[in-house]
Amino acid sequence: MSQYLIDTNICIFFMKGLYNLQSKFQEAGNENCIISEITLAELKFGVENSQQKERNSIALDNFLTGVTIIPIFSCFDIYAKEKARLRKLGQPVDDFDLLIGSTAVANDLIMVTNNAAHLGRVQGIRIEDWTK
Repeated sequence: MSQYLIDTNICIFFMKGLYNLQSKFQEAGNENCIISEITLAELKFGVENSQQKERNSIALDNFLTGVTIIPIFSCFDIYAKEKARLRKLGQPVDDFDLLIGSTAVANDLIMVTNNAAHLGRVQGIRIEDWTK
């Protein structure tokens, strides 16, 4: 069965109950839905930066129950090569997005995002958009 690296935007949509993502996660198998340490950092920042910290903190804690968080160490070589390649092409990608995308490639995971315009620039990445 396929495994998926869930992008930050998809996590946020899931917590907000949008796009019927609960059923998508169930179809994929919750154990096959993984997030990056970078996504966790972005989600925690979102909670701290929000107007409703307590409510959003609870939502994040609930979301994280049973979610596997993958370290980014394995992606550093891919990240460096892709950052240099994309810079030379004049098509840079935000560092956090590039780290997340590189993590998907390094770990042979399918990237689930609705940000295919940026992440699709990463060589070798496989993308699905569960919001469509």
